[in-house]
Amino acid sequence: MTEPVPHQAAPDLELAGPTDPAGWLTLPDVAERLDVSISKVHQMIRDRELLAVRRDGVRRIPADLVANQTVLKHLPGVLNLLSDNGYDDEAALRWLYEPDDTLPGATPAAALSGDQAREVKRRAQALGF
Repeated sequence: MTEPVPHQAAPDLELAGPTDPAGWLTLPDVAERLDVSISKVHQMIRDRELLAVRRDGVRRIPADLVANQTVLKHLPGVLNLLSDNGYDDEAALRWLYEPDDTLPGATPAAALSGDQAREVKRRAQALGF
């Protein structure tokens, strides 16, 4: 069995994720939105329930991944599948925000909040084959 090739974000590429600064939440903002402690947010990131990346030296989470005082239902499964396929956090974020005209909302991240969430999960799973 061959080892998966790590998918790491290239440092010279434009950073992935929401383009609007208001589209990002700091970890304290996420803790407040989810009504949990900051320690719980750190644990959720370690457990791949949430995805955080550094922007301007601060760890941030895309706001649209945290909706209605909860994490999007299929996000943890998708993050685990991407991690299992060798995607680091930046590469996973890039995959989630890569335009895809075959999905409603045009990105996997946007489709996660709609009826196509299972399709996004299936596509993430297919990356391993």
